[in-house]
Amino acid sequence: MSNGLFRIPEPRNEPVLSYAPGTPERTALKKRLDELSARELEIPLVIGGREVRTGRMAEVRVPHRHAQRLARCHQAGPAEVQAAIEAAAQARRTWAAMDPHDRAAIFLKAADLLAGPWRQTLNAATMLGQSKTPYQAEIDAACEIVDFWRWNPHFMERIHADQPVSPPGQWNRAEYRPLEGFVFAVTPFNFTSIAANLPTAPALMGNTVVWKPASSAVYSAWYVLKLLEAAGLPPGVVNFVPGPGRQVGDPALASPELAGLHFTGSTAVFQGMWRAIGEGLSRYRGYPRIVGETGGKDFVFVHPSAEVDATAVALVRGAFEYQGQKCSAASRAYVPESLWPQVRDRILAMIAEIRVGEVEDFSTFMGAVIDRAAFDSVRKYIGIARDSSQAKILAGGRSDDTKGFFIEPTLIETVNPRFKLMEEEIFGPVLTVYVYADIRLDEAAELCASTSPYGLTGAVFARDRDAIADLTRRFVDAAGNFYVNDKPTGAVVGQQPFGGARASGTNDKAGSMGNLLRWVSMRAIKETFDPPTRYEYAYMRDR
Repeated sequence: MSNGLFRIPEPRNEPVLSYAPGTPERTALKKRLDELSARELEIPLVIGGREVRTGRMAEVRVPHRHAQRLARCHQAGPAEVQAAIEAAAQARRTWAAMDPHDRAAIFLKAADLLAGPWRQTLNAATMLGQSKTPYQAEIDAACEIVDFWRWNPHFMERIHADQPVSPPGQWNRAEYRPLEGFVFAVTPFNFTSIAANLPTAPALMGNTVVWKPASSAVYSAWYVLKLLEAAGLPPGVVNFVPGPGRQVGDPALASPELAGLHFTGSTAVFQGMWRAIGEGLSRYRGYPRIVGETGGKDFVFVHPSAEVDATAVALVRGAFEYQGQKCSAASRAYVPESLWPQVRDRILAMIAEIRVGEVEDFSTFMGAVIDRAAFDSVRKYIGIARDSSQAKILAGGRSDDTKGFFIEPTLIETVNPRFKLMEEEIFGPVLTVYVYADIRLDEAAELCASTSPYGLTGAVFARDRDAIADLTRRFVDAAGNFYVNDKPTGAVVGQQPFGGARASGTNDKAGSMGNLLRWVSMRAIKETFDPPTRYEYAYMRDR
């Protein structure tokens, strides 16, 4: 046991590299793309540090070039999940007892490895497996993961430093213990950074984890795991069990050892898992912590005083970057009729310039949606607009799955503020706009605040300060991440803690102390230096 009072290095956000022509990062990324693309992986499970091959295989294909197979992945079932739970219990004995600064050192090392020699491996894996452009991969698979692994240790240290008052004669202390059992981490396809953070945030706090990555993002998740191993993460702390949702999820949720669920994914799946936990409360050792971020129907509300170019660019970037497959993507907009012709024309001009295609072509702005199911779902919504007398497709609307799952950036105008595409999450490159009469601004703001069941992100554009203040108050419950004169995407760890309420989740704010507090159980310790030796109190005496 060291007697030093250590301090976590002051965190800083990782700079975003540009990948502009002639830069060394551009050359390195192109080289790594060629290397990864040239070989096919066989991805096993990893349980207790041991590779497990079940022989039940699933394929990983490139979304923008679906004839190319990147990997074949072994699939977990109930037996492997039980083995992972047992491995997590075994690892917990030493991991929970490890000094928090030693645990932090592993993730700080992982951050430096990712910022350096591993950077283009994670970026290239994310580009190939999830069809992200170089910039979208860089801000996600490199910078945001590095930020999580630098800021979370800083937040952990601040949590441990929060200690109670000690009056004379006493010493009061607080311990922040890991949960008793394992944490089940279920991660989505759309952000490699979320796949990295959901298992490692609880692990940093001393928990051991069973990790089920999204089937459509196993490729980049595998490299995250290998990076953690390279940084020194002990066997069994994070157990890697890709597989079908029910085959992995049902036995994990049924285990009496379940201590927590860390989830990002669909609202329906999250509600189903919460229901299963609730129905099984009597079998658990304690009440499992449930932390989830699900969907969004994210808005941009435009005031008549808004600046046209800034508004239009935010709508295009917010709606169409990463093919609209961000839970924070701008999906619905409310624009005053006084500005709509200018905003519309500016958006249409930008859409006409957008290149959709293979992300290895660095002139591409949009790649493919993740898979066949996503392709069919987005096309269905576009078809609803095409067939409705209440909507008009102003740009895009076409799709092509010949080589990859490509859908054009699509702009739709509706006369019905309660139109289906204004209410339901689409998770694709579709932006629906309702044009309101300037004199009905109050009514439009109320519609914006109440139309969606979600409450994840939202933005307002205005130059009038009174309007900004008023709309900020009006939308107080409508968005957990709220932006003024900026697009509703792009939260940065340590700057904008991310999460929303309503149907969007538990709002436990990834990238903050609030999230880490969910993975510990506090113990208060009181030590009395001169304890009483008689039972009587002073009031009981005669004099």
